[in-house]
Amino acid sequence: MDIRIRIGKRIKELRQELKLTQEKLSFKAEVDKTYLNEVENGKRNISIVNLEKIIRALEVKFEVFFTGID
Repeated sequence: MDIRIRIGKRIKELRQELKLTQEKLSFKAEVDKTYLNEVENGKRNISIVNLEKIIRALEVKFEVFFTGID
């Protein structure tokens, strides 16, 4: 499976566990909602900087985030 899809699925999974909408997570992470949607759907390459913002907004450790990727 493409890494973009795997990262996007993991973000969506954690976001839903927190019961956050894409809009709320994008605001918390300071990224555009459309960008977040495209990342979650594997349509966009995510930068390391934006990935860090999203992981921090999801309030998980990097190890936890990457451990959950298939």
